[in-house]
Amino acid sequence: MKMKIEETIVLYPSPGMGHLVSMVELAKLFTRQGFKLIILIIPPSYHTSTASFITTVSASNPSITFHHLPKIDLPPDSVPSPHHEALQFELIRLHIPNLTRALHSITSHPSTSVRAFIADFFCSTSLDVAAHLNIHFYFFVTSGAAVLATFLYLTTLHESTTLSFRELGQTPLDIPGLPPLPAIDMPLPILDRDDPAYEGFLYFSHQLSKAKGIILNSFESLEPRALKSISDGLHVPNAPPIPVHCIGPLIMSEKRGVGGDGCLKWLDAQPEKSVVFLCFGSLGLFSAEQLREIALGLERSGHRFLWVVRSPPLTAEQSKLVSATPEPDLDALLPPGFVERTKERGLVMKSWAPQAAVLSHGSVGGFVTHCGWNSVLEAICGGVAMVAWPLYAEQRMNRVFLVEEMKLAIPIDGFDRGMVGAMEVERRVRQLMSDDGGLRERVLRAKHQAIAALSEGGSSNSVLVGLVKEWKKKVVPWWW
Repeated sequence: MKMKIEETIVLYPSPGMGHLVSMVELAKLFTRQGFKLIILIIPPSYHTSTASFITTVSASNPSITFHHLPKIDLPPDSVPSPHHEALQFELIRLHIPNLTRALHSITSHPSTSVRAFIADFFCSTSLDVAAHLNIHFYFFVTSGAAVLATFLYLTTLHESTTLSFRELGQTPLDIPGLPPLPAIDMPLPILDRDDPAYEGFLYFSHQLSKAKGIILNSFESLEPRALKSISDGLHVPNAPPIPVHCIGPLIMSEKRGVGGDGCLKWLDAQPEKSVVFLCFGSLGLFSAEQLREIALGLERSGHRFLWVVRSPPLTAEQSKLVSATPEPDLDALLPPGFVERTKERGLVMKSWAPQAAVLSHGSVGGFVTHCGWNSVLEAICGGVAMVAWPLYAEQRMNRVFLVEEMKLAIPIDGFDRGMVGAMEVERRVRQLMSDDGGLRERVLRAKHQAIAALSEGGSSNSVLVGLVKEWKKKVVPWWW
């Protein structure tokens, strides 16, 4: 009797929750196409545990299997860099032998035919492992096409100057297909070229053009100029253009929090498009002083609001005493009487809210965001215009692209000086909710384009169908 061969895709996310969630959403997309998915997990060395999330996903998705690599302990001070990304790159590099053994075991199984290996961009060292085993390698980039274009061009930027981006300051970088990008708005880990984190991103830039393709969480009509510049081969000299497969918008569907029903019921009672939503990601922490300025600005704006408040960052001494950031004490953090005075038109949520559900609610008319790409896509899918308030990672770059290129957000002043005043919060909230410049109309157009991209015959759907056809071509395993 002929053995049934399972068409398999192997995914390799970087450690921690953020990129794992995106990889799981990608896995679900491919399970619906009949593939078996294996997700290789690097045990967290310095991140919060992903065990509960993995258990939930496994229970509801039988076609997704998680394979845990052996744990490697890597002390936070083992890499001479203040940026956790440097530690991330080093931990993934140390796992090369474990990855090699795991992939060899998977590909050696007589009932398994690995059709593709898809790695997070932090896992660029895995490309050579996949090549050695003759497995088609793809990068999965969870940011947009503009960020991808920037990293494709990073090698050229590196060779064009001996100065760090921090030293270049406000000097605009001329990157094909993008608006002028101030050098200081490059991600914090690559501002200094002698930092190990910079070396990791530069290596990633070198590896990008070697992949079979890049799978991107975006859609063609959202970033046409950046995508065309990539397909025209303008970022990597003396190399053929790298195929980019836009399969987005891909947003999270798993429920990862509790207590969200209350805010959704509150939204049900609010007029259409009347509420501004403020949420800054799981790592978006503000000082007590900044929280008070936001509160004063919201109160003075006169608009309805839903605001997710997290406790300020812990000091070094506090971090030694507690393992997690405590729930915020609203009475201590916010101006006296603020919650009581604004209770008829405002709701403050502690630490978490169901962001995707909030942004798709008809009462929400604006979003003050940290410009994380997942949040941007959720806002677009909800048809909600944005105020761009970047905090970390590639968010300052996203701010430029959202404001200058896509024109789906308005900027906020003061973020780069570490304090946004109450008057600026009030001004931008009023500007956002008044919509004098056609902002809401442009976002609604982008929403309809996103729906079209995912529909049958749409750009992202067609790209997915093309990948599936390519991977499902009859392949005779090497052991046959």
